Amino acid sequence: MQISTKMIPLAGAIAFAFAGAAAAQEVVKIGHVGPISGAIAHLGKDNENGARMAIDELNAKGVMIGGKKVKFELLTEDDAADPKQATAVAQKLVDAKVNGVIGHLNSGTTIPASKIYNEAGIPQISPSATNPKYTQQGFKTAFRLVANDGQLGGTLGRYAVQINKAKKVAVIDDRTAYGQGVAEEFIKGVNSKKAGTEIVGRQYTTDKATDFGAILTAIKAKNPDVIFFGGMDAVAGPMLRQMKQLGINAKLMGGDGICTEALATLAGDAMADNQVVCAEAGGVEEAQKPAADAFRAEYKKKFGVDVQIYAPYVYDSIMTMVEAMQKAGSSDPAKYLPFLAKTNRKGVTGHIEFDKNGDMKEGTLTLYTYKGGKRSLLAVTK
Repeated sequence: MQISTKMIPLAGAIAFAFAGAAAAQEVVKIGHVGPISGAIAHLGKDNENGARMAIDELNAKGVMIGGKKVKFELLTEDDAADPKQATAVAQKLVDAKVNGVIGHLNSGTTIPASKIYNEAGIPQISPSATNPKYTQQGFKTAFRLVANDGQLGGTLGRYAVQINKAKKVAVIDDRTAYGQGVAEEFIKGVNSKKAGTEIVGRQYTTDKATDFGAILTAIKAKNPDVIFFGGMDAVAGPMLRQMKQLGINAKLMGGDGICTEALATLAGDAMADNQVVCAEAGGVEEAQKPAADAFRAEYKKKFGVDVQIYAPYVYDSIMTMVEAMQKAGSSDPAKYLPFLAKTNRKGVTGHIEFDKNGDMKEGTLTLYTYKGGKRSLLAVTK
């Protein structure tokens, strides 16, 4: 009995010490949202993997914020690329008192969710939403890590005229915020060159469509050199199949939504070499290639698959947010937000600095085509 009475205070002291250590380690919650289900779940999972890489790396390092060691917790939600579901999960993350949010993937989900985050004062970085409206709402909490549609669509439009020498161009969009926005900017880019290129048709589909017979037949009658599609790869793949069935030999151009490794699989044998020209809303210039290549190698080692498109931008988004917390000495959104707005750092995707709206100051674009079923680099531009 004498031994046990001596051990009770010791056990209590040990328990108290452990409790104190646990209390000293602050938990920082970072939310991530993307389409983990549905037609573009492969892109949402790619983004989630990028977030997981960053969180695991930060926790392995033992990051300090304001003199305290912190543990990062990733709260990941599925918006299924649906605006209504996006606002529901945004509110869920707000209620969970996350310290920041990375997402959403699509412009059509990012824009409505941004209002909820803004009202709660929670910083949001989208690694992929390109519609200009996202950062034109006057929200101090909204940032993006890629070029917007004005840059992306405009560059593709000018490319169609200057490089492809297209004389007749048809345009299709899926009526989403992203698809419609990038298509409109593409048309502006074509028209800006005043080189005699004519928009010979404007057709519309949806982001869930599988039959394009009617719109493609109407377009075929116009005999275009280029068809621009504003939408995602899950629709572009079947569209390419039906273009081949109808004997349409026009080039297909599109933005980052179709510019994925998966497009070749989705299109099957319907995609000829050099038929597709697309632009990724981001890009790695030559000096940055070693860091980007190292990231891709580490990603494949960790997950057993190749990067689809946005995982590096998600990774950089989290690292950028955490650096702002460290500079502020706090994970409190109100305290680190001003430091986030003043970000000036180098990530695996390149130089990261925001303008007054939360857009990238030097947003790069990467133009690709496809050869032998694989993406092939054409150029990196600004």
